[in-house]
Amino acid sequence: MDNAVCRLTGCEFPLFAFSHCRDVVVAVSKAGGFGVLGATAFTPARLEEELTWIDEHIDGAPYGVDVLVPEVVDPRVAEFADNRQRAEAISPQHRAFTANLLGEYGVAVRPEDVVRSEGTSGITPENGYAQMEVAFRHPIRLIANALGIAPAAMIAEGKRRGIPVAALVGAKEHALRQAAAGVDIIVAQGGEAGGHCGEVSTLVLIPEVVRALKETGQDIPVLAAGGIMTGAQMAAMMVAGAQGAWTGSVWLATTESETSEAFREKMVQARSRDTVRSRSRTGKPARQLKTAWHEAWDGEGSPGALPMPLMGMVSEPAFQRIENAVINGNEQARDLVSYFVGQGVGLVDQVRSARGVVQDFRQEFAESVLGLTAMLE
Repeated sequence: MDNAVCRLTGCEFPLFAFSHCRDVVVAVSKAGGFGVLGATAFTPARLEEELTWIDEHIDGAPYGVDVLVPEVVDPRVAEFADNRQRAEAISPQHRAFTANLLGEYGVAVRPEDVVRSEGTSGITPENGYAQMEVAFRHPIRLIANALGIAPAAMIAEGKRRGIPVAALVGAKEHALRQAAAGVDIIVAQGGEAGGHCGEVSTLVLIPEVVRALKETGQDIPVLAAGGIMTGAQMAAMMVAGAQGAWTGSVWLATTESETSEAFREKMVQARSRDTVRSRSRTGKPARQLKTAWHEAWDGEGSPGALPMPLMGMVSEPAFQRIENAVINGNEQARDLVSYFVGQGVGLVDQVRSARGVVQDFRQEFAESVLGLTAMLE
């Protein structure tokens, strides 16, 4: 395929696969798509290790990195300089609430041990900038940012190195701000998406963003994101004006994925209505598989979700403990197993290889395009 996105990134087929798993990134890029490593969960040192591994195994195929440099920091945490100070700010009430909730499902943890952080890890500006510096040391063909306007330093360095900068948006006005800032690719993500997302549906958002950019004279390609699980959906979004698809949830149900067997089983069984947009994992609205964790944190007896990044310092260790408990035979803890996933989860009916997903996308895409073309004859 030949369009602006393919020329900018060097990909053969504009199926972008966002994943926290290096194996998925490599498999997708080698199959003709474009793997994007989500860096948020890594420290800068660990990210260096992950990208070095990718470089050694991807056989020169193009890939990218997604970092999170929040544009807006909650005033309640803006004064904290490091994770130690952030951890100290998490109240005894939040620690006790978490410990009690986990205890109900047989996951024992003392309130004083609830919070855990590593170095500069987490969704913080300093971690995002450090990850950005690591990413630019590798032969990436794309760097992406979410949670606000892409940093000026990222855009400047991307232009200096000839590396396209992508930015995720959830509304038309956000896309126009990103375009004015100088990004090269807009990822318009609808509310169906897993992880941080807005409220506008993908079907509405894509043509709205494409039209707005065109009307303001901005010749910036758009990738469609949010609920896209098939090649037919990808074709539909490209008919609506996108130049490719940015996908995430579909890769969670692959054999290479970082998700646990317990979560993949839940994905296959889940309906599209089994997700929830909640602040109870990161502190900002993020779509994930709904469990008793979300019902408790979003319920009346909750002390309330903490602001980002404090909420993640509570939730991520908790979900690691939940996964470990299930592995060790605690079936009760399985009820709490969750992860970021979009409403497209209802279209998952089996676990496949990442390469197999790319092949299915390409076949379904081609069949859909041929079907539309046949209608015009």
